[in-house]
Amino acid sequence: MKEIDRSNEYNSFLVDIKNQIKVSQQKAFSAINQEMILLYFNIGLAIEKRQNELGWGAKVIDKLSRDILREFPNMSGFSTRNIKLMVQFYKEYANDEIGQLSVAQIPWTHNIILIQKIKDKVLRYWYIQKTLENGWSKDVLSLMIKSEVHKREGNLVSNFKNILPPFESDFVQQSFKDPYRFDFLTITEPFRERELENNLIKHMERFLIELGSGFAFVGRQYKLEVGDDEFYIDLLFYHLKLRCFVVIELKKGKFKPEYSGQVNFYCSAVDSVLAQKEDNPTIGLILCQEKNEIVAEYSLRNMSQPIGISEYQLTEILPKEFESSLPTIEMIENELNIGLEEIG
Repeated sequence: MKEIDRSNEYNSFLVDIKNQIKVSQQKAFSAINQEMILLYFNIGLAIEKRQNELGWGAKVIDKLSRDILREFPNMSGFSTRNIKLMVQFYKEYANDEIGQLSVAQIPWTHNIILIQKIKDKVLRYWYIQKTLENGWSKDVLSLMIKSEVHKREGNLVSNFKNILPPFESDFVQQSFKDPYRFDFLTITEPFRERELENNLIKHMERFLIELGSGFAFVGRQYKLEVGDDEFYIDLLFYHLKLRCFVVIELKKGKFKPEYSGQVNFYCSAVDSVLAQKEDNPTIGLILCQEKNEIVAEYSLRNMSQPIGISEYQLTEILPKEFESSLPTIEMIENELNIGLEEIG
């Protein structure tokens, strides 16, 4: 018995030590990263200053790169291209107190992606903050910028304000999007809901990235036994930040009011059957291809559970003005025939 107790004590002790190491590593990385960002900023400042005051041309950067690499052969980050980026980085934040900014808290590659892809500095800081909150890699950051997540976050129709406390409802609202973009899927019309579900499961990593941070997958077609009946939830998640289960129902086509009642029932059942005493109320998310905003709002008015309604897109939709300019099959065939005749 004592051996078991000692084993449990040691395991608990080991977990604590591991956490301390991880926290220390993160602090060390942050400190090193901030120092490197400041160094790059100051190098950019020094080059820009001398080019303006002494009339140095662009070739000085090539020479500087060669001389630094000769002196520090094992040091990376001082290629001609990267030094030019240091100058660009300095120009972007020349009027700011760089050490106090969040740009010094994210990796260099993230900063380069942001200054090259986002010119609006306010919007850039929004993405920096989201990167810090969610731990986005550079690839995920690029993906989020490309999908314009800033326009989609918190836009879904919901009854969160009516069901949840004010501060909590705002946080929950911002944890969901509208629309969700599933352009990583390969399915095309016509398809069935189960096919959509299968493809999302197959691409779970990309699906989780699109859902956002905090979502942990629990199961698909999750069986709930209520009374003598069995019910199956399309997708069930647990949100680690919201501390609650999230029921997701996938619907093909246009939203129908009866979907809200179905999800309301599922959420109530999960609260009773699965949720622990410390868990927050289960949240429902209905994903459909199209919705009428007014119909969606009306359908949620008398629901007792927090529910959101969002659309999903399988591919990016071309703007109307571009659709009309695309060549038809007939036009392409005519062009090919003309070309063949000329060759003949």
